[in-house]
Amino acid sequence: MKIGLIDVDGHHFPNLALMRLAAWHKQQGDTVEWWSGFTHYDRVYLSKVFTFTPDFSTVIDADEVITGGTGYQDYRDLPLEVEAAAPDYSIYPQYKRAVGFLTRGCVRQCPWCIVPRKEGQIRPAATWEQIKRPDSREIIFLDNNVLALEHGLEQIDRMGRETVWVDFNQGLDARLVSAQSAAMLARLHWIRFVRLSCDTSDMLPVVEQAAAYLQEAGVKIWRLWAYVLVQDVPDAHQRVLALERMGITPFAQPYRDFCGTEPSSEQKAFARWVNTRQVFKSCTWEDYNDSRRERNGR
Repeated sequence: MKIGLIDVDGHHFPNLALMRLAAWHKQQGDTVEWWSGFTHYDRVYLSKVFTFTPDFSTVIDADEVITGGTGYQDYRDLPLEVEAAAPDYSIYPQYKRAVGFLTRGCVRQCPWCIVPRKEGQIRPAATWEQIKRPDSREIIFLDNNVLALEHGLEQIDRMGRETVWVDFNQGLDARLVSAQSAAMLARLHWIRFVRLSCDTSDMLPVVEQAAAYLQEAGVKIWRLWAYVLVQDVPDAHQRVLALERMGITPFAQPYRDFCGTEPSSEQKAFARWVNTRQVFKSCTWEDYNDSRRERNGR
């Protein structure tokens, strides 16, 4: 079979599902390549992670076209035999780090999060050795709540004794950062940030306590970083300022519902103010927003 792949979100971050599909089809003796509009394929896979990514509208010359991923509101798992295939990183030659999940699912039921609906309860997915690439010592973990499962804690503890560099890029659950787990996290080699989440004002004292545990364990304050969900802008503004006072770098994420509804212009402007550090450090949100309104004539 001749297989075509389309990463609808672009090639900025490797698509794990497409890498597994590529590996599995190559094991079957199939030819696999990125889709070309000048070629006929037996089958083409389109994968889309984000609901806000524009859909792929070009005509596809193929006997079969299969779409999948959260961006299509398709929450099905890959077939077991495909899920078991080691990712084929050769289709993303520019990307040198390993990507994977130690755990899948989450113990929380946050109303803004797709994970409970998509993945269900938390469970083991892989060991860190299974995720690590032979040609790289850097690993990006995509877990949604790795600290909520003993399996995840065991992997963190074991990695702390190895020469590997890591990033949990979905954020750690500050409610589960204790003196014990902070000590394990402090022994890891971090690629850059230790990421937390602060999605509501109720989380501020929890994040502050987690930050204290991490600093006591030896994590430098400049490594601490937090996602800030932006629904109500004044509330998000207060969280951002509080995090900044703690020495934690905030990163604003305007809320999008499960259908990918576009955030308001104010939410997007607030995120630009927070996430452009030079601007954030040079002016207040009030001044930035007033200037934006003047430019827009309102």
